[in-house]
Amino acid sequence: MQCRIGCAACCIAPSISSPLPLHPLGKPANVRCLHLDDDNRCTIFLHPSRPKVCHGFQATEDACGSNREEAMAILSAWEVMTSSG
Repeated sequence: MQCRIGCAACCIAPSISSPLPLHPLGKPANVRCLHLDDDNRCTIFLHPSRPKVCHGFQATEDACGSNREEAMAILSAWEVMTSSG
């Protein structure tokens, strides 16, 4: 499956615990990554500073559903299931 251009659910719904550029303490869940532009495209997608966790995420139907709304719901649910709080 290819990423949906402009979806950005994977850049908003999950938390990222490791530091990344512009997010030195990580990124909380349901917070828009500061590297997203106005069109929901990652501005560091091809940059070496892109975090390994972001680079490793693969778009799949299980994670992304059939549209952006489903992707947000799925990834938000996974975040709740895997959070320690």
